[in-house]
Amino acid sequence: GLDLLKNVRADNDNGIKTTPFIMVTAESKTENVVAAKSAGVNNYIVKPFSAETLKQKIASVLGDF
Repeated sequence: GLDLLKNVRADNDNGIKTTPFIMVTAESKTENVVAAKSAGVNNYIVKPFSAETLKQKIASVLGDF
């Protein structure tokens, strides 16, 4: 996931650089969250999570729906 995010954020040719990105992971280590934030993730969800948590994270990135 982190490598994909880095490649997406580095892409300048096909317009996907600003694509909203929410990472879902089982890893809640601080260094992983910091690395994802540094790479340009829009939000981060740690498993397990509820439907409400997912909705809140999506809304924080895309707006209310």
